[in-house]
Amino acid sequence: MATFEFIEPPLLSRSTIDRADEIRHDGALLASHWPQARVLEIDGGGRYGIGENGLNWIAATDVAETIPSHAVFLGISDGVHLWAVRVGAIAGRSADARSSAGRLTGDEAGLVSTALGVLNWHAAAGYSPVDGHPTEPARAGWVRRNTQTGVEEFPRTDAAIITVVHDGADHVLLGRQSGWPDRWFSTFAGFVEPGESLEQCVIRELHEETGLDVFEPRYLGSQPWPFPRSLMLGFEARADRDQPLDFIDGEITEAIWFPRDEVLAALSSGDEWLRGDGSPQTDDGPDAPRLRLPGSISIARQLVTAWAHDKD
Repeated sequence: MATFEFIEPPLLSRSTIDRADEIRHDGALLASHWPQARVLEIDGGGRYGIGENGLNWIAATDVAETIPSHAVFLGISDGVHLWAVRVGAIAGRSADARSSAGRLTGDEAGLVSTALGVLNWHAAAGYSPVDGHPTEPARAGWVRRNTQTGVEEFPRTDAAIITVVHDGADHVLLGRQSGWPDRWFSTFAGFVEPGESLEQCVIRELHEETGLDVFEPRYLGSQPWPFPRSLMLGFEARADRDQPLDFIDGEITEAIWFPRDEVLAALSSGDEWLRGDGSPQTDDGPDAPRLRLPGSISIARQLVTAWAHDKD
């Protein structure tokens, strides 16, 4: 068992929407529901439409008379079929998932995450990785089919670990990448390599990024991260605070062992990396605290929060 648990699931992991995968192949059934369906528009930068009370769902028949070939079926809510399409620009108010998804409900945030992940995959999967032939969407957007051979390709999800490293007592190690503004710190993450278990990945990544020999990696939970299409697998691990840091691969340029009270203060301040409009928080005065944490939608913040409140 982990020494602590998430206080609540990460935001993008809370959706209870029925994905209804069993009807994705049934074109006639989907078409019969299209006149009553609702569509979420998302632009190439990942911005989505917002209304007075959350996502801006558009009547499907205002988008097209029949289901567009590039539309992605998201699921069913209260008997209504929900779809997503990529558009050149959002008409009216829009928001960015990184900075604004925290204002959505768990179901809404999950729908945005699903839409972004699948649409981002489509944008990069126009040709077969096997023979280079063009592919086209099928099965309500959940498959791309080779136009020459009929072979199907399915959405790609990249597995990555993300780890909160602590000393087993009252300090947590947080790092800052090159190019990040001062005060921006987070947990440590990396993609899982072929032939590697998740626990092995935790140990390898932390050694590459910090030089530390972490031990007792334990899984806490996961969250989709559609930037562009990852699945973040959250861990905790322990390390010796006296072991020297060594930023071997150069990805991390600074890491600090923060005491629990400083982390709790940063969490309670509500201060995050990004403003509501998606711009970075960089307006720091000489007396500003030295720690600013990732946004509320990230599993990184949930990992830090779980650790920080472990002694409450």
